[in-house]
Amino acid sequence: MTHEVVARVEELAGKLAGTAAETERLGRLSDESVALVRQAGVMRMLQPVEFGGYAAHPRDFAEAVMAVAKVCGSTGWVCGVGGVHPWEMALMDPRLPAEVWGGDPDTWIASPYAPQGLATPVDGGYTLKGRWNFSSGTDHCDWIFLGALVAGPDGKPAQPVRSLHVVLPRADYTIVDDSWDVIGLSGTGSKDVIVDGAFIPAYRTIDAGEVAEGAAAAERAGRTETVYKLPFWTMFPLGITGAVIGICEGALAAHLDYQRARVGAIGGPVRSDPYSLYAISEAAADIAASRTQLLDGISRLYDRIEAGGEIGFEDRSLVRRNQIRCAWRAVTAVDQIFARSGGNAVRRGNPLQRFWRDAHVGLQHAIHVPGPNYHSSALSLLGIEPEGPLRALI
Repeated sequence: MTHEVVARVEELAGKLAGTAAETERLGRLSDESVALVRQAGVMRMLQPVEFGGYAAHPRDFAEAVMAVAKVCGSTGWVCGVGGVHPWEMALMDPRLPAEVWGGDPDTWIASPYAPQGLATPVDGGYTLKGRWNFSSGTDHCDWIFLGALVAGPDGKPAQPVRSLHVVLPRADYTIVDDSWDVIGLSGTGSKDVIVDGAFIPAYRTIDAGEVAEGAAAAERAGRTETVYKLPFWTMFPLGITGAVIGICEGALAAHLDYQRARVGAIGGPVRSDPYSLYAISEAAADIAASRTQLLDGISRLYDRIEAGGEIGFEDRSLVRRNQIRCAWRAVTAVDQIFARSGGNAVRRGNPLQRFWRDAHVGLQHAIHVPGPNYHSSALSLLGIEPEGPLRALI
């Protein structure tokens, strides 16, 4: 059955599509786009029920993200990234989600998680300094997750390296407004943020390694719901790749709308060109396969935990491999149809070119880099335990 949030997104699709050009022009989500996302409830899908969320199946969350991205890539991307943050908030000290959502369950949380800052231990917590790139949707958020390395007495990262996810209120960081000038996903407003010595209470931090394992963080937080037992590097990529696949679905829909009545360069209707029709069918099949494979991967891990099983590194690696391949397959399919859309497809007024640009920029995210993960998953298939950097982001 279709989740109620997905159904609302589909009902609002026409309005969301109408915000896409303005969102790109602004370099952030338009106010109307934000209002529509709030109306649909996308950001609350993985939020705990006691704080006004749905604690939904991650498959439903991915479908909601795809539905948004199909009509506005930037809005879908922000939903895919920001929509995972309430999931991690459920794993934090209970005082923190009460702080964040106690006054408003529609409060949004930004990131990024890359450990681009140093957290220096002090009494009761840490002081944080650093500059982080790519804080998607940050203009609309009142709190932020940031990645940080714990500093040693010499002011450098302590050894062995320990990584934290820390949470700050909006007053404790600065958004760099002129730091997002890009060729795609322009409307995500993925700006830089700066923290200069803010104090982070210990209860607003969590060990990144613990979250990566999934079940350990859920047990410590007293969470029994299956969704909160999933590993971080399964959940975080889900929203991002879901957005990319949704963007590719939007590109296909725009291509079909454009080709339906188009006359080709030699004077005949495109619908009579067997080569163009072949490309449409092949692209549609590849994009559909990407959707199916992404949803199958998260569903299999969810079902494993639901049945009382455990998720090992090999399971995580193979799901990540497939998730990466989903993104590349879908974007490659878009390239095939875009190349057959004619010169007018590149005009700013044609939404197809925006979907094409957004899809390629989405593929640039670190979670879509195939080399190390493909290496790791192949070793796992051979029965060899990957070590060191080959375990990163998995």
